[in-house]
Amino acid sequence: MKILNWCLVIAGICGLFGVRILEDKLFYDPFLDYFHEANKNIDFPSFEWGRLISGYLFRFALNLVFSCLIIHGLFRNRQWTIQGAMMMLIVFGIALPIYLYCIYDKFEIGYLFSFYMRRFVIQPLIILLIVPMFYYRKQIIGKESK
Repeated sequence: MKILNWCLVIAGICGLFGVRILEDKLFYDPFLDYFHEANKNIDFPSFEWGRLISGYLFRFALNLVFSCLIIHGLFRNRQWTIQGAMMMLIVFGIALPIYLYCIYDKFEIGYLFSFYMRRFVIQPLIILLIVPMFYYRKQIIGKESK
């Protein structure tokens, strides 16, 4: 059974890398080049709101699936996998409207603030907090049961 768990973790990690590597081919995001240039004096790109939001939702859905594979493969606990998914949904639900407001405001709120809000929208950064948190929880539960 351990081999299956490691296969899930590896599949999840490969999936997250795949999303990142193929981001310019899979998703509509005119802000990829805008932020890649790292020049806040570059012209603000034109875009379509519907395509942009649906692209972010699709990307989030892929990141969520692959992140859940990692969590489930590491901890083999369905409830924790659901909790991890809920935490990712909450962070995305907070970050996306803030980032969309930044876009609406043409990043007048701040270039770096907008850049980092975008990171929370397009990258599964929260998994870097969830995995250690669940590992710590597993250690505490193990100590209490002894």
